[in-house]
Amino acid sequence: MKTLNTIFDAWLDELKMISKDEGVLLFFLFLPIAYPLIYSWIYNNEVAREVPVVLIDNSHSAKSREFAQKYDASPDVCIAYRCGNMSEAKSLIGKEEAYGIIYIPHDFDKCLGRHTQAHISIYCDMSYMLAYKAIYQTATAVCSDMGATGFSPLYFEEVPIFNTTGGYGNFIIPGVLVLIIQQALLLGVGMIAGTRREERYYKKIPDQEWKIAGMLGHSFAYLMIFSIMLAWITLVVPRMFGFVSLVHGSTLFHFLVPYLLACVFFAITVSSFVRYRESVMLIVVFTSLPMLFLSGVSWPLSSISGFWQGVSYAFPSTFGIRGFIRMSSMGAELADVEHEYFGLWIQTIVYFLLSCTIYQVRGRFLYKN
Repeated sequence: MKTLNTIFDAWLDELKMISKDEGVLLFFLFLPIAYPLIYSWIYNNEVAREVPVVLIDNSHSAKSREFAQKYDASPDVCIAYRCGNMSEAKSLIGKEEAYGIIYIPHDFDKCLGRHTQAHISIYCDMSYMLAYKAIYQTATAVCSDMGATGFSPLYFEEVPIFNTTGGYGNFIIPGVLVLIIQQALLLGVGMIAGTRREERYYKKIPDQEWKIAGMLGHSFAYLMIFSIMLAWITLVVPRMFGFVSLVHGSTLFHFLVPYLLACVFFAITVSSFVRYRESVMLIVVFTSLPMLFLSGVSWPLSSISGFWQGVSYAFPSTFGIRGFIRMSSMGAELADVEHEYFGLWIQTIVYFLLSCTIYQVRGRFLYKN
């Protein structure tokens, strides 16, 4: 009974601490609620439309005009400018009036007439990934369509299986949404820890009780808040913006339980290194993008070295992002993501033990008068 009272006191004390700190409320409530809406709204169009390009047609033939007509008819791009040489086209790219150049050489029609391979050069502004995708894929599609009018040894039809829209939102947003939970916890819990160290706000709790009971009380406060935030991010936001969501409710629940637990104990562990409340923001800003890359959602795992793949296993977001995307985009069951599922439980156990050790040290050296 005494231990339960200690847990309750720690839980209540943490909720009071959270409610009185505007910075923590910003990270615990505003960030998980607003950021998913902002990100989803920005990428809700899924694909770029009417991307302006420059056409350089040195062929001046019927075939080159046919290519330009079909290319311009695509909904993804539009031929906004026609130039006579490359220097003029580069000038338009430099002014950001266009994002790509289509160069048709003088021998384009002659090569087609001789049934030899014709070439079309494409130059893209690589700083805009969606614009590059629209320009390149449209050119590929037009070339395939024009090539199909001749001899075609093999007929094929492209049918997208999972990301049916071929959009950036369905591709990257699910991973970002899951990462937001981990980063928001890191920010909030780290800020609370930094505040305690700065103000020397320590609760008078006996050492023996503080070891686990105090940590559990604080953890329950975080779990109570972020269980709601996690449901909002994984269930409500994708449906609000029409993202592909093939996940089953029970499967998602069983998967997200260890993910949230791992994130909470991971945040408590990291918070032990936070000395000032502002320093945690530097940690999160520095690690957010690398964590997204290491998860394998925006960069193929085959291109990540074994060392960095090993480093990625330290973060709950790695397993959380991989598992959630496979469940939401591909309809995977729990058995299909058992590697990620058991990985999260292992992280939960490891970070729980580390959190207990941290609170034991705090109780012995910091929380005792």
